[in-house]
Amino acid sequence: MAQDHIRYDILTQEALRGVVRKVLAEVAKTGLPGDHHFFISFLTKAAGVRVSQRLLDQYPEDMTIVLQNQFWDLKVSETGFEVGLSFDDKPELLVIPFTAIKGFFDPSVQFGLQLTGAVALPTEDEAAEHKEPTRLVPAASSPAAAAATPANQAPGEKVISLDAFRKK
Repeated sequence: MAQDHIRYDILTQEALRGVVRKVLAEVAKTGLPGDHHFFISFLTKAAGVRVSQRLLDQYPEDMTIVLQNQFWDLKVSETGFEVGLSFDDKPELLVIPFTAIKGFFDPSVQFGLQLTGAVALPTEDEAAEHKEPTRLVPAASSPAAAAATPANQAPGEKVISLDAFRKK
């Protein structure tokens, strides 16, 4: 199969997120029409997601919210949305980038979107496991030593002549 240089997969996901953006923007302006309501699933640890620590403890990986009767302050931007919801009678403000959304479903009309590409941020332990060790390379102590390194040599492959460090 030929390589997809156009990246239809990415374009499709962007278009689907555009549908979610447009629907939420309209609801933010005019409210929910008819019986429409939404289930929105998202990764709680994706870049840009802001939820309280209490909710993060309850939903460490992903979460589904319902926008139906009791939500407030819905604000939509190009990159995401924020909304006020109540959890156990405690008000919370959630900030959710569109890139964190995994699914969008309107059960009143049986319409749903499954989105891919949402990626959770690595935990501190995972980030430490994947960190490359720092490679130390001796610096040239004199112009003569620096000149001894060929210009066509790749970075990190420096050869330092011991003659530069010998006393004359």
